[in-house]
Amino acid sequence: MDNINNLKKGLRNSWSLNNLPIKGLLVVSLTWLSVQTPVQAQQTLEVKYAKPSWYFGVAGGANFNFYEGSTHQLNAGFTPPATFHEGDGVGLFIAPLLEYRPADSRWGVMLQAGYDSRKGSFDQVKTACDCPADLSTDLSYITVEPSVRFAPFKSNFYLYGGPRLAFNLDKSFTYQLGINPAFPDQAPSPAVTGEFSEIEKTILSMQIGAGYDIPLSSDSNKTQFVLSPFVSFQPYFGQNPRSTETWNITTIRAGVALKLGQGRNIQESTDVLPDREVQFSVNSPANIPGERRMSEIFPLRNYVFFNTESTEIPNRYVLLTKDQVKDFKEDQLEVFVPKNLSDRSKRQMIVYYNVLNILGDRMQKNPSSTITLVGSSEKGPADGLAMAESIKTYLVNVFVINPSRITTKGQNKPNIPSEQPGATLELELLREGDRRVSIESASPDLLMEFQSGPDTQLKPVQIVPLQEAPVESYVTFNNKGAGEALSSWSLQIADEQGKVQSFGPYTQEEVSIPGKSILGSRPEGDYKVKMIGQTKSGKIIEKETSVHMVLWTPTKMEEGLRYSIIYEFNKSKAITIYEKYLTDVVTPKIPVGATVIIHGHTDIIGEEVHNQDLSLARANDVKSILQSGLSKTGRNDVKFEVLGYGEDENKSPFENKTPEERFYNRTVVIDIIPAAK
Repeated sequence: MDNINNLKKGLRNSWSLNNLPIKGLLVVSLTWLSVQTPVQAQQTLEVKYAKPSWYFGVAGGANFNFYEGSTHQLNAGFTPPATFHEGDGVGLFIAPLLEYRPADSRWGVMLQAGYDSRKGSFDQVKTACDCPADLSTDLSYITVEPSVRFAPFKSNFYLYGGPRLAFNLDKSFTYQLGINPAFPDQAPSPAVTGEFSEIEKTILSMQIGAGYDIPLSSDSNKTQFVLSPFVSFQPYFGQNPRSTETWNITTIRAGVALKLGQGRNIQESTDVLPDREVQFSVNSPANIPGERRMSEIFPLRNYVFFNTESTEIPNRYVLLTKDQVKDFKEDQLEVFVPKNLSDRSKRQMIVYYNVLNILGDRMQKNPSSTITLVGSSEKGPADGLAMAESIKTYLVNVFVINPSRITTKGQNKPNIPSEQPGATLELELLREGDRRVSIESASPDLLMEFQSGPDTQLKPVQIVPLQEAPVESYVTFNNKGAGEALSSWSLQIADEQGKVQSFGPYTQEEVSIPGKSILGSRPEGDYKVKMIGQTKSGKIIEKETSVHMVLWTPTKMEEGLRYSIIYEFNKSKAITIYEKYLTDVVTPKIPVGATVIIHGHTDIIGEEVHNQDLSLARANDVKSILQSGLSKTGRNDVKFEVLGYGEDENKSPFENKTPEERFYNRTVVIDIIPAAK
């Protein structure tokens, strides 16, 4: 009998509120109920009936009852020889229900009134005669449970809570005294049945719960059915069944409700389906900030390349008017953007195609500086001179540079030609690179640090990274089929508080809007998006969906530095003027513990295997110079990563369509990444 008693206690304990499994069951149930289904776009013209506001139905389920406290004197006529303390049981709950919840509101009210069983059995106890004793009850009520309903996400998931008013219906009990296990032949005592005395006729307590509405009917049906699984918790507060002793009850209820409502006919007689269908969707990217941003020291090649058969400055270079010169700033070149510029490495090429404006601005600020413009043309020195004169004319007329400061001359080949004697492959591309005007100077104010000589590059330009929201961070609204089906369409975007913003009208099928235009200063938010379109026959259609938006934010990581070294055609050794630059300018900018990523590139001229080897040789050449510079100061704390990409156009900094891009692809890029803090 002890084993039976212990087994029963174990079963009761497994249902205890303080036991992990039942807590886990409750948590899992609530978590499952909170899962939201995606809100699908709906077309107003297809909806014949609005969602009902009033629902009627029935709810049913199981009450898991947990007895705490003690009971002894069952009524005036019977007191068992032992006191009962704890117990549990499962009872039936069934009730009709009424629910009111407007379709456009998070709030609503619910009312359930029906049969509520709190039946159970107390743990078995032993009497003084060492006999087991059992006590069970069919305690039940008529319950009235009004609740406030709240849908926190405006979805099918909802929470509810309110008072519970219960009127006692059954208070019967059954008491059974067993036989002493030492006397197995003893005749058992007859069961004692009766009713508890001092039972509270009316109980006022409370409940909280959660549910999830599963539609069983489409919006095209006037009568709409909804199935709603639910779970609720009714704590022991106010649930003492008797006015004497300490017995109280805590209940967990799990069940399902079947509800139905009548939808209101909202289809107007003038509604006509559009000739063509449109599909509306919204894409809002996660907008995770980039891991790194680089402040770039961009080399300024001292060449201006000319088109074949022309001595005029090509229109891909930015040419200012005299009135624009006062607004030109070297560190704000985005104001003056060249025509027909590809997206790849756009900001760098903006710098290069402003090379004449940068030169003119620097000559204005340094009145003692002088330059020589050397035009090289396969047609002869006269053609090269004409090219040089066109640049001089621009600097003199637009930047008002004294003509005496500019010398011009022409020749057949540049001092460092791309086309080598005896070359037979890709001559057209090589000759495009040799048709150029070289800018030569002996004025240090114009030139790269530590450089001198006729082909010294101009002082580099620092490109400070702009932290602007990229296009790919915009919220995209796709209205597929709108071009044929609609004459125009607009957007109404409402936030959680119901504040509406309007955008449009539009005629294209896809529209991208910066997240900041919608979110403002909010980091993120949930929005309901309504597309309102006018068909070409003059009718109005609407589609609606929900979307979570996240504001693009710039990276907060420490900014790195990027330097680039430009190599001559088919050369793998840095010219001597670069060695001092790498040693005295770049090396001191490498912080302690930094990582230096060096990647070499080539243009597309030449054999692919050769270019792969050439790019790696260039990258290793730069690494050797930087390591040597660090070693001279006693440093070995820098990690190097060396890569050679050859002519791989997926990895090259620029395209290869123009001679400018090909010259800049003959490069080694040096990324200096500070150690993470």
